[in-house]
Amino acid sequence: MAPQDTSAVGFSMPGGESSDQARSRPIDLIHLGKQTMGDRSLEEEVLGLFVHQALQVRDQIGAASIDERLRLAHGLKGSAQGVGAFAIADCAADIEKQPHDGQVLQRLAALVDEVHDFIAAISR
Repeated sequence: MAPQDTSAVGFSMPGGESSDQARSRPIDLIHLGKQTMGDRSLEEEVLGLFVHQALQVRDQIGAASIDERLRLAHGLKGSAQGVGAFAIADCAADIEKQPHDGQVLQRLAALVDEVHDFIAAISR
């Protein structure tokens, strides 16, 4: 089986093209393409699982105990790093350092919403 070209990932949809500004997007599609070896159906599946997890964490983390908040943030951080959602990973790391900071929790919610919208746009 020949390796697939990962130079243009993101299901060949607008916003999913290769770009020098990949880190400025909610999902670094170049990173994701490398993680999935360019398999578009795997990208879709992984992103679907990630956005489901991220939405659950967003909805639960505010009311969670500190121990649970730390667990949720840590799990989300790892998943976000895997798919290339580096802003979410960084925010989750901030929650691990400052679990009582409401502004960090609000920033996480906004970032999750941004990723959700981005994934929806490239999945059309």
